[in-house]
Amino acid sequence: MSGSSLTQKAVLFAVLSLSGCTALAAPVSPFVAMAGTWSGGGVLSTSDGQQEQLRCRASYDVAGSGEQLRLNLTCASASYKFDLASEVEYRGGAIRGSWTEASRNASGILSGRAAGDHIEAAARGDSFSANLSLTTRGGRQTVSIEPQGTNITSVSLALSRR
Repeated sequence: MSGSSLTQKAVLFAVLSLSGCTALAAPVSPFVAMAGTWSGGGVLSTSDGQQEQLRCRASYDVAGSGEQLRLNLTCASASYKFDLASEVEYRGGAIRGSWTEASRNASGILSGRAAGDHIEAAARGDSFSANLSLTTRGGRQTVSIEPQGTNITSVSLALSRR
């Protein structure tokens, strides 16, 4: 698995991790429910049938009245470690932002929609794209990532609030 592929997965994870809470009649910022520190792990699957275990820690800092979020994410497997930063805004059901992965000099944009406890988003960069799905219920969060054009076929994660 290449460093670029893992970076792409990290970006997707971050995008998914940035959102998630139950929306009421009027859209409520999903970031309020995300504030704090989360940890967990999951499985990264590749096109050759291999799987690699991931362990992750995330810190979510919420600003303003909950419409702004800054994420710092560290994930590691047996072969890789990466550090991801992202800044995201929430406005009326939509999420938009940017991400960077410093060790690989990668960056891009993200966008999506929040409805109830579920998020659907897309991450785009110069050489990377992926669709993301995230569900947050209480102190648990599940993330599913489907990248395009890489040897990584999927990433499934489960995080818990610490």
